[in-house]
Amino acid sequence: MGRIKSKLIKRTGRELLSEEGKFSGDFDSNKNVLKGTMPSKKIRNQVAGYITRKVKSKR
Repeated sequence: MGRIKSKLIKRTGRELLSEEGKFSGDFDSNKNVLKGTMPSKKIRNQVAGYITRKVKSKR
């Protein structure tokens, strides 16, 4: 069973995916893209993980 993501993580991830096309299926590269935009390390990692899962499922 996976962990449930909050509305903040889902909303932010969807907005970033729709605006920018520079995300990939690799967590580390997504984390580096978000480095300067997220307020905290925990939120950045959660959003990067959510984006990674969405990109992988689209393939």
